[in-house]
Parts: sequence; C-alpha cells; structure tokens
Amino acid sequence: MPRKLRIEYAGAMYHVMSRGDRREKIYLDDVDRQDFIKTLAEACQKTNWQVRAYCLMPNHYHLVLETPEPNLVAERGQTVD
Repeated sequence: MPRKLRIEYAGAMYHVMSRGDRREKIYLDDVDRQDFIKTLAEACQKTNWQVRAYCLMPNHYHLVLETPEPNLVAERGQTVD
C-alpha cells in the first residue's frame, strides 16, 4: 500500500529519505556523494528549499528540508525549472 501524500504548506519541515533497491549502495565513492550534494543544491536554488540537516549513508540518505512555499512535490505535469 503506498504511503499517503504529504501535506504541504509554507514553512513546513519534512524528513525525506530514500534507500537503494534491496538496500544496495547508492553511492560508489566520494565523487558520487559530491554529485548528489551538488544536485540537491541546484534543486534548492530552484525551489527555495532550505536543507536543515542531511546524512548520506552508503545505501540511503536522510534530509530535513524546510519549504518556504508549499512545493515539496510538483503537481502532475509540472516540473521544477
């Protein structure tokens, strides 16, 4: 059963995490981790998200994000550009 959609509102704080398939590694090395952080920074610039905390583990990551606008999940058909 899929999880319920997150409630979105301005100023919300979210714990976001993702894990590799079958708990496999999602980063091969430090370059992969730096690429992830760079991509996250780009997403934050486009959306105004603020990363309050993060933890990169070999097979998953955790983020604590604050969203000044209710835009954690783009509506269907929309992209964050």
